Amino acid sequence: MTLPSLADALILTPGPEGLTGSVDGEFSNGPIAMPPEKGFPFGGLLAALCANALRQGLELTAPLRSLSIQYLAAPAYDVPIVFTPRLMRGGRSAAFAGLDVRQGERLTHHAQATYGQDDRNAPVTPGPILPPPLLDSISPERTLHGPLAPRFSRYVDYRLDTGPSLLQGLPGDKAGERLWMRTNDGAPLDEARLCYLMDALYPPAWTAITKPLAMATVDLRYDFIADLTPETAPDGWAFFEFTLVDLGGGWTVDDLIVRSGEGRILALGRQRRKLAPVRPPRPSADT
Repeated sequence: MTLPSLADALILTPGPEGLTGSVDGEFSNGPIAMPPEKGFPFGGLLAALCANALRQGLELTAPLRSLSIQYLAAPAYDVPIVFTPRLMRGGRSAAFAGLDVRQGERLTHHAQATYGQDDRNAPVTPGPILPPPLLDSISPERTLHGPLAPRFSRYVDYRLDTGPSLLQGLPGDKAGERLWMRTNDGAPLDEARLCYLMDALYPPAWTAITKPLAMATVDLRYDFIADLTPETAPDGWAFFEFTLVDLGGGWTVDDLIVRSGEGRILALGRQRRKLAPVRPPRPSADT
């Protein structure tokens, strides 16, 4: 079976109500060994589609500075999804945009974004720049593989510096992963591909637990620090550091730093996920 390409999955078609796309079942977050319906549409692809819809629908040219998405309901696979962007305020130095995403009459996502040009002042980099480990120092065998790997991972090249640490019960200050990633089409890193990659690994909370626990993203925020050009990462590779901030009370929060090969911060991410409620076992008929 030929997989749909990532480039095709990111295409949006203009229509009377906005821009229309869909999610193929091959972009499920469910395991490869199971039908796509055993998982939900991959949040990173949906984030990339939101970024493309805002850019394309509003014809914005300034760099994307922040993207915040609320995941309200999981859309169905292979059913049209309509993205309706609106410009809330535009100006010379900054623009603010909103986006409603619907499938039929159901609102599935809401997004907000900020755009703005850099000024001419020299940037200030806080703290020392710590270059990531050399890409070539990590074996290509240190990747995600096997039947439990999510379907969306087939569109990503991985080089893990730590892990994989799934269900390893790591302490909170060690939970998470460090790794190189790029989309496997080898394209230069751009806005949509970075949105995809910033969600293209298992949640850091999964490295702190020892038994599977269902969780779903409710709020996602990306902050883009650098202007992405074809020269930023011409081979598509960037270094990702996922860390656990909180786990408990029905929620988990994790952070992400994305760096270039020279150690420059390209983007920051934060996700809040809702844990599936843990219900006590039902009493047996004998009690």
